[in-house]
Amino acid sequence: MLPDTAPPDAVTTEPRPTLPGSAGEHLLQCAYGSQDRAARFYADQVRDRLLPRMVEFIGRMEMVFVATSDDSGECDASLRAGPPGFIQVLDERHLAYPEYRGNGVHASLGNITENPHVGLLMMDFERDLIGLHVNGPARVETDERLRARHPELPLDGAPGRRAERWVVVEVHEAYIHCRKHIPRMTRVHEKREWGTDDPARKGGDYFGAKEAPVDEAPAKAPAPSPADDPTGPIQVPRQRGRSGFPSTTHLPAGAATARPLRPLSVGPRDRRRPRWLTS
Repeated sequence: MLPDTAPPDAVTTEPRPTLPGSAGEHLLQCAYGSQDRAARFYADQVRDRLLPRMVEFIGRMEMVFVATSDDSGECDASLRAGPPGFIQVLDERHLAYPEYRGNGVHASLGNITENPHVGLLMMDFERDLIGLHVNGPARVETDERLRARHPELPLDGAPGRRAERWVVVEVHEAYIHCRKHIPRMTRVHEKREWGTDDPARKGGDYFGAKEAPVDEAPAKAPAPSPADDPTGPIQVPRQRGRSGFPSTTHLPAGAATARPLRPLSVGPRDRRRPRWLTS
């Protein structure tokens, strides 16, 4: 089915695991003895919807990092930017960001048509030095279709800032990115050439790729066997020693209340909405 013909407000119906996250992260939490810290982070910070403070945060963002992969797991990370408010919160479980006219490659959109799961990272480098992760399945909508259901969407008349289509993300996970290693940056006001096709203003051949020969892809090295690794395979320890848990709670009191955790279970590889997180 083509992305622009997806049913409106489609909702996934697959079974969901007991805990958020992947089987790999759960196993490594056991291997590295961080189950207790991870469990507290899941309980205190990971939510299956956008909280009011998150909505306010999204409303002043001017950029978002978008991670996608195709159906074979080949990954791509990209940047989307616009004026404050270009990322629209449709409701507490859905947000949308516009796709403006670009280079015509559609790498991120192409991945979404094969594998709908996306990871968004929004960062405040200037004021609060904090970040917000939003993960979930996405779909591509035409501007006309989405605007018919959400007439409150902004209509930007600036050249190059008219949405050709939108990416709608269903929120399965929303959680903080702690400030420990976020650099502080200072805003520099400058004129933005949003709609330009001038190669120089777009960056031109900055990395000299045009004159570089295109080599054939090198053969992939075989995966190492356990015998090649002197440490052997990862062993999952049984101890559950506690260690110091760095504070990552920057939400207002009462916004993220812990719930009792069920026993850890390793769910499917892909992430689903953690339905037990309902505070």
